[in-house]
Amino acid sequence: MLVLNNEVTAAVLTMPDVVRALDESYRDLAEGIGVCRPRIDLALPVDDERVYQWGTMEGGSARSGYVAIRMKSDVLTEAGPPGSRTQEKYCVRPGMFCGLVLLLDARTGEPVALLNDGLLQHLRVGADSAIGVRLGAREDARVLGLLGSGGMAHSHIEALLTVRPLERVQVYSPTRSHRERFAARMRELHGLEVVAVDDPESAHHGADLVAGCTDAVGDVVLGHRLRPGTHVTCIGGRPDPHARERFDVWLRLGSASVPSSAPDWATDDEYVTYRARPEAAVWDLHQHGRGSRRPPNGTRVVHLEDVLAGRARARDDDRQVTFSERGNIQGAQFHALAAIVYERARERGLGHEIPREWLLQDIRD
Repeated sequence: MLVLNNEVTAAVLTMPDVVRALDESYRDLAEGIGVCRPRIDLALPVDDERVYQWGTMEGGSARSGYVAIRMKSDVLTEAGPPGSRTQEKYCVRPGMFCGLVLLLDARTGEPVALLNDGLLQHLRVGADSAIGVRLGAREDARVLGLLGSGGMAHSHIEALLTVRPLERVQVYSPTRSHRERFAARMRELHGLEVVAVDDPESAHHGADLVAGCTDAVGDVVLGHRLRPGTHVTCIGGRPDPHARERFDVWLRLGSASVPSSAPDWATDDEYVTYRARPEAAVWDLHQHGRGSRRPPNGTRVVHLEDVLAGRARARDDDRQVTFSERGNIQGAQFHALAAIVYERARERGLGHEIPREWLLQDIRD
């Protein structure tokens, strides 16, 4: 069994690989070859301000023969005034995180790899937005308005360049030095015109694509600043009510599989949360994830499986304002990406090997 860190993932996995792998995995779901469940969180109060969250998601494919579960262990806090509130997380201490992917071979049941999830997380989220842009944005989209300047913003530029030849990026984040450093780095990496702007409105100005990539708790995409023909993605923060009203088309990449033994458990929600001590006052301090991610009334909802089958399109004309989101198929992502990393790492002799027997036993479970 291989233990694979983020450095190994960076050495063997490219963004075009990720986009192709997710395309295949989503097609497997649409055809009933793949299966996944929504993210499930267990949340417990820690004290008057912090909560602990254990999150898992899993999926597999009969085509590839792999299954994976992704696991996260986070202590969460939220801080800042209304309108600028952010969610912070850590494991053990600030700046450290615990996210793992256990990959198994479905043909033998064997655990074959344990991977850090950090880089996979950034790549897979950026690739989702790229798939949405490929299907929903105008062909001539060249200007990106970017809200956020962290790792997710970095992966979004890399991902969107695989589907549209961007020429200009306008990036805003609250800390001036962060956004200016990010802009300089993106200019160096991608040869783009990347400008750091001083307010969110300027990031929207003239943008063909608007992407929310922040850890904000609240509205980040501004509806009154969206011009006709814009395509929107938002993986951090949320579109404000006016933006939601302006969406002509809402593209959903997929929905988690329905349990055959409990069809009533089907849900369109991105995740399902179980809380200990639900009456505790600490929950009033945690607003992340609250607010509807459902399409507003009057918005045409298009599902990826219908696009793949030729039954629908995510854009009918160049003046529509379109929006894309993953849905709740995170579980279908990690087996597809971890399998590539594992197979290439094994071929190249990368990673740390541990005895498979450490995870096996001779007592029937």
